[in-house]
Amino acid sequence: MSKISSDEETTCPTMSCLADHDRNAPEIDLLTPLTIRGVTLRNRIVVSPMCQYIANDGFADEWHLVHLGSRAVGGAALVFTEATAVTAQGRISPGDLGLWKDEQIEPLKRIADFLHRMGAVSGIQLAHAGRKASCLQPWLERGRFIKPAEGGWPIVAPSAIPFYETNPAPEELDQDGINEIMEAFIAAAKRAIKAGFKVIEVHSAHGYLLHSFLSPISNKRTDKYGGSLENRARLLVDLVHKLRDVMPHEMPLFVRISATDWVDGGWDIEQSVQLAHWLKDAKVDLIDASSGGTVPHASIPVGPGYQIQFARRIRKECSIMTGAVGLITEPAQANDVIISGSADLVFIAREMLRDPYFALHAERALNQDQSWPLSYGYAVTRRK
Repeated sequence: MSKISSDEETTCPTMSCLADHDRNAPEIDLLTPLTIRGVTLRNRIVVSPMCQYIANDGFADEWHLVHLGSRAVGGAALVFTEATAVTAQGRISPGDLGLWKDEQIEPLKRIADFLHRMGAVSGIQLAHAGRKASCLQPWLERGRFIKPAEGGWPIVAPSAIPFYETNPAPEELDQDGINEIMEAFIAAAKRAIKAGFKVIEVHSAHGYLLHSFLSPISNKRTDKYGGSLENRARLLVDLVHKLRDVMPHEMPLFVRISATDWVDGGWDIEQSVQLAHWLKDAKVDLIDASSGGTVPHASIPVGPGYQIQFARRIRKECSIMTGAVGLITEPAQANDVIISGSADLVFIAREMLRDPYFALHAERALNQDQSWPLSYGYAVTRRK
């Protein structure tokens, strides 16, 4: 169960958590609890945000409750919703979750409440798809762009550069448009707090809007949001400052980034390290280090744990907590991420789809008593 402290002096800021980890590294493993600000995670296993693409008008339903709830039953410490759009225009597909209106709060609150009942911490990832919006679900015609005549919607971006050459050029955002999107993120965060979520993550990866401002491939602006690294990072850094101002002190703030575009001349790990310094100064608690997504043709060396290197480098060079993600499929592999000091949390995605009880199975694999829910454990642990 998450533990929320009302005393700011007893919370665990980022540097303190890292210092504790380093001093006790031999004793810390995948199953060691971790406190971030006022929230305590029962282990280091996180259900990564995974789009389901089946919401109706952004509303969560029984599928989302069972899908997310079963991972909490399965022992994960922190369970994230899929990318949750802050505006209807910011959806990847018509089936995306959303939090752009108050009516969407209650179904998400039901999910957050259940996650807490099962001893997990609830997290929500807030997102805007940018130039990758208005697409069919991926199982329909490979997620092709939906034209306005087919029920699609206008797409926006830092520059009028389409993701696919066959797509129409997105509208280049002006200052008013940027301000509106920032306000939409703030409003969605306030709704997430009302819904009872304990962690907020900002989605600034995979070629979606915030990442597209960061990358020089998709951002060709000449104003204060383009050109230099500082300018390209301005929107994200300004946004997290504003989010931190409206979030409770005890509530952790994560940011997911693509640490590299995997393309020459694009966003890379060196720029990510500098960004992480700025995000740390803005009181971000953890960098969730993914990669790719800016262009459809990147050559990515996909393999087990291929992105762990980014979490390790950012953690070491910026003294900020990180999460590792990317083809982490075995308990021993996930455990090594933590005991090696490469990251503070392990984000599990596709393996959680295959095995909702990954965390319980990890307990067994790492020789710890399994923490089955009472109604399961009574039967599972009986010899006869």
